[in-house]
Amino acid sequence: MPITPDPRDVEFVFIRAGGPGGQNVNKVSSAVQLRFDTRGFTPLADAVRERLARLAGRRLTAEGVLVLEARRFRTQERNRADALARLAGLLEAAEQAPQPRRPTKPTRASRQRRLEAKTQQGAAKRLRRKPDLND
Repeated sequence: MPITPDPRDVEFVFIRAGGPGGQNVNKVSSAVQLRFDTRGFTPLADAVRERLARLAGRRLTAEGVLVLEARRFRTQERNRADALARLAGLLEAAEQAPQPRRPTKPTRASRQRRLEAKTQQGAAKRLRRKPDLND
């Protein structure tokens, strides 16, 4: 079951976006800064919260607030939807527990190939040596 944050848990701050847009770019705050408090959001299990922190990286503040900026589009509505979609993607990715690694033994053929490669490498290095004058 995907975790969907309540709109009250998400705070939007609208900021000016750089880039193309002519003079309008200096007048309209179309970029969106989404702020989501991971510590205050109770439906998150501790393991999911840790995976989310690892996935978020630098976007997570020391207080546990996830900050996503969306400035791809020229309208507030599309940037807001983009930020919410990215938050949902991060939460969905954090919800997936990693598959545990099952250790396997190397096959007999792979061990044999490795030893043959080592023998060939050693032979090539022996050929690069200066000749021994004592023999």
